[in-house]
Amino acid sequence: MQYQISGIHIDVGDALQTHVKGELSDTISKYAERPTDAQIIFSKSGHEFVCDAIIHLSTGLTAQAKASKAEIYAAFDACAEKMEKQLRRYKRKLKGHHKDRNQSVEFIDPASYTDATKEGQKDSATVSEPIIVAETDKQFPIFSVKQAAEELEKSKLHFLLFKNEEKKGVNILFRRPDGNIGWVQPI
Repeated sequence: MQYQISGIHIDVGDALQTHVKGELSDTISKYAERPTDAQIIFSKSGHEFVCDAIIHLSTGLTAQAKASKAEIYAAFDACAEKMEKQLRRYKRKLKGHHKDRNQSVEFIDPASYTDATKEGQKDSATVSEPIIVAETDKQFPIFSVKQAAEELEKSKLHFLLFKNEEKKGVNILFRRPDGNIGWVQPI
């Protein structure tokens, strides 16, 4: 995670930076798996210190908070508390969609495929076609796209092949190199 801690007309010392990094890493690790970056800006408005914080998560969520207090540490702590509340609500929202589901996930059998080469064709070694190294039979889980994204986040897999319960087609969710999730849906 990258931290950008700065101050506008304020010297942000090492002790404050250490405090900010420690508090944010504890808060973010509790509610998010892969945060990307955080920007914390301290400024002074009248007699109060103002703390602006922006955190970007790999899921696409951008959480923002702003707080002002008479002391700089208190301003950051109030800002971190607001940030934690946003992250907690976001995580609860993601988890809350599965409580109503009282049935287990239904799996379907994949379509079977056979080799369509005819006896009159050339030997398979001379034909320039790829060789199938391994073949397995799997069942596709039936999910909505949102549920599949949550499963992908939980499982730490690189991709997830599933049957879309809304459109009744086979879809793929995959992790992009930038940490976001990509979705492939047939037309």
